[in-house]
Amino acid sequence: MAKPWTQSPQGPQSPQTRTPGRTGPRVRLFGRDDPARTPSAHSVAVIGLGRFGQSLALELMAEDVQVLGIDEREEVVQSLDGQLTHVVRADATDEAVLRQLSVPDCDRVVIAIGSDIEASILVASLLLRFEVEGIWAKAVSDAHGLVLQQLGIPHVVFPEKDMGRKVAHMVSGSVQDYVEVDKGFAVVRTAVPHRFVGRALGDSGIRREHGVTVSSVKHEGQEWEPATADTVLAAGDTLLVTGPTRQAERFGRLA
Repeated sequence: MAKPWTQSPQGPQSPQTRTPGRTGPRVRLFGRDDPARTPSAHSVAVIGLGRFGQSLALELMAEDVQVLGIDEREEVVQSLDGQLTHVVRADATDEAVLRQLSVPDCDRVVIAIGSDIEASILVASLLLRFEVEGIWAKAVSDAHGLVLQQLGIPHVVFPEKDMGRKVAHMVSGSVQDYVEVDKGFAVVRTAVPHRFVGRALGDSGIRREHGVTVSSVKHEGQEWEPATADTVLAAGDTLLVTGPTRQAERFGRLA
């Protein structure tokens, strides 16, 4: 049997097909790296290679992170062959499969399954049993997210919901960009409200009146720079503002 995260010298392994009465896992591996390479501190397993999972996996690869991608769909696995460190056609709800692939040895695993909530929860349970330290899980609804949180998943994300909120703020014209970095706390990118043009930040009263902090300023045609009390705001400047979500949103609407 080939070692985890490896490719046989003859090429990708043939899938082992599960039949009634048999317990052997179905696994098919594709890889582009050193055949002896195994999971390291800089490796991430991404389970579920839909649009979110693929985008995440490819972005991690661009950051020089080793990525093991796992999905049950042959066409998806084939399409990513050569783009990830290793990509596997396998049933991630099977404990034996995850052990064979050394997923318990990964420091970070992302459950990017969105179309099958039951599978998402089963995989989450297995990873918690393996005591994987860093687990991120995609939730497709509030109820799904609540179950994942109750199981003990430390990082539950709502890609569609979060993106919807971000785009809504941009479409409404209140901010140029918006990121909620934690529940109830956000960073917004916005123009300078007219009433503060020509004023130094230390004299503007922005923090006192609006409960937010201007952390960085980009003067027109220049690079971003940290904001100080002596920074004078000008028309055409762009601000990064941090603070409680509602206050940050209201400040953005002033522009």
